[in-house]
Amino acid sequence: MKHLKASIIILLAIAILSIPLPVLAANKIVYNNLNLSGEDFSGQQLIEAEFGKTKLNEADFSNSDMRGAVISSSSAYNANFHGVDFSFGITYLVDLNGSDLTDANFSQTIMKRTKFKDVDITGADFTEAILDGPEVKRLCTTASGVNSVTGVATRESLECP
Repeated sequence: MKHLKASIIILLAIAILSIPLPVLAANKIVYNNLNLSGEDFSGQQLIEAEFGKTKLNEADFSNSDMRGAVISSSSAYNANFHGVDFSFGITYLVDLNGSDLTDANFSQTIMKRTKFKDVDITGADFTEAILDGPEVKRLCTTASGVNSVTGVATRESLECP
């Protein structure tokens, strides 16, 4: 009887431990294949949010917490990312042309195949961010200011000459 009871307890423990615990997944916001152009996300908690194949044109993300967020295969032209914390995030195949990136924190963000034509990056922090070389050159032509939160100069964070 002792062995049966011990076996049942062990089996229950294994069953409970094998159930995945969606600690972060329960809070993750996922937007895929949507048109969210012009939407107001300002000041929101969008930590680890995912935006895939989504239109974010002229959307307002100002002062949002987007740490670890992912935007992929999306357009976000003329969007407002002023003061956003996008550190540790990923943008891949994203069109940010004409967007306001002022005072944003993109430190340690991967931003490959992301377009930055006519963006305002005054005070943006790109410390240890990974960007395509031609885009860094483009950004360095207008880089200026110091991020109000991190205290890092935009030109320094992009390692401009």
